Amino acid sequence: MSEVVTTLARSLRRLWDEGARVERVAIGVGALLMASGLVHLAVLVVSGGTWTGPVSLRKPTTFGLSFGLTLVTVAWVAHLMRLSPRLRGPVLAVFTAACVVETALVSVQAWRGVPSHLNFATGFDSAVSATLAFGGMVLIATAVALTLAALARGGVTPSMRLATQFGFLTLLVALGVGAAMISAGTAAARSDPALAYSAAGFLKLPHAVFMHGVLVIPGLAWLLDLGRYGESVRLRVVGLGAAGYLLVGLVVLVESIARVPLFAAPAPAMAAAGAGLVLLVAAAGIAARGLLIRHPGHPEPTPDAVLPTPPMSQIN
Repeated sequence: MSEVVTTLARSLRRLWDEGARVERVAIGVGALLMASGLVHLAVLVVSGGTWTGPVSLRKPTTFGLSFGLTLVTVAWVAHLMRLSPRLRGPVLAVFTAACVVETALVSVQAWRGVPSHLNFATGFDSAVSATLAFGGMVLIATAVALTLAALARGGVTPSMRLATQFGFLTLLVALGVGAAMISAGTAAARSDPALAYSAAGFLKLPHAVFMHGVLVIPGLAWLLDLGRYGESVRLRVVGLGAAGYLLVGLVVLVESIARVPLFAAPAPAMAAAGAGLVLLVAAAGIAARGLLIRHPGHPEPTPDAVLPTPPMSQIN
């Protein structure tokens, strides 16, 4: 097991050493955003504050952790994609700035004790809400650029190409869901400001689930690449994991739109989500086995080992 940890650590260190300056800056800023989220979490726990509502410190906690992790992930995946410096530099710089602005403004409003989104009580509050909405559009624009690059990019293995394409497409879905949340809240605020936050909140869970597909599936491809599987096996396992992740995400999205609590969903929906989790866990297990058998004392897998064709095998 120590050899596996050493292999992972060396690979991450190599990615850091080989990364461009903009990538390292993005990773450093992402780490600071996550630290900010942890600080807010500690304050929330110690103070005994509320975990619900639009003015809870839960919001800067989740924004710091989520945006920080997403920023680190996007910088890392952009490196794995081997993007050209002309695209990588500007896109990562803009994405980093947008993540910082979104997290900072949410934190400022939380400490002021006022809602950050859908708050038009004062001129300053309106400016913050407008800036957050604009920041969301900037994030979508940069995610579109990265998605198009992933769809067109050569020079990487088919398994990594599939993983990055899937990851950025799910990130786009997450940002689109976030835009829908703001739109629904804004429409509700026109008739009754008190309903704005409940009108937007029902999509929080699918927003969170799709947000981190850009970490999970490229991460799976990276782990497979560190093992000893042949590329044909890696491609099928990535497809298996992507199919599972998509299935879980779609169930969560559909049930959220229907306003059905996740664990009160109909049996077919629960079965579909369970099947998705099984596929995802199976893919992770295969990747873990590849790492373990990489080292002496374990038999190597055959490059053409037969795996079941995943439901998403047609995605390229």
